[in-house]
Amino acid sequence: MTKVFIVEDDAAIVKQLTSALNEYTVVSVQNFRCVRQEIDEAAPDLILMDITLPYFNGFYWTTEIRKRSTTPIIFLSSADDEMNQVMAMNMGADDYITKPFSIELLKAKINALLRRTYNFSQSQLSYLGFVLEGTELKKGADKVDLTPTEAKLLRTLFEHPNQTVNKDVLLAKLWESDEYIDANALQVNIARMRKKLNAIGFDYIGTVRGVGYVLA
Repeated sequence: MTKVFIVEDDAAIVKQLTSALNEYTVVSVQNFRCVRQEIDEAAPDLILMDITLPYFNGFYWTTEIRKRSTTPIIFLSSADDEMNQVMAMNMGADDYITKPFSIELLKAKINALLRRTYNFSQSQLSYLGFVLEGTELKKGADKVDLTPTEAKLLRTLFEHPNQTVNKDVLLAKLWESDEYIDANALQVNIARMRKKLNAIGFDYIGTVRGVGYVLA
């Protein structure tokens, strides 16, 4: 059964989520000093992360998790300003929902994220000596691990080399027409992915202003 790990210090919310998400195995953090260790041991399929936590906030723990894992992360926060949402995405979050939230909306986001995370193709694609397989891009001994969201974005570009891929096409491909995801999240994911790829010398994603992106 799919396992969801909750990082939330409000016991009432944890109880509500555990009850509502009964189609999943739900685990919640016990020691807020050891969040990453507990997640490593639980090996969940998806993480729900609050921002305001004891000892270290959700931004810190997301950064720590992303050092070794691409497990999808949805932020749950009462902070509804754009700065916190952009920061969460830059730290490695895959989605963001503000409190108070609809349980049905949360379930829809969880299911959409699980679909796009675990159902994408693992077949190899190559471009200029770089090989994309699953969530890994490599060239020789150099490699970089991508989040499932980033990998699906890059795969779409690899499938259309030297062709401009419209932003709407990327969104439809990536989020399966999920109306809750907008172009801002796409832009943040592209920027984060470019930074990762530059570390191994991959600098071929161009922006066609107002239209989309091109691998050239």
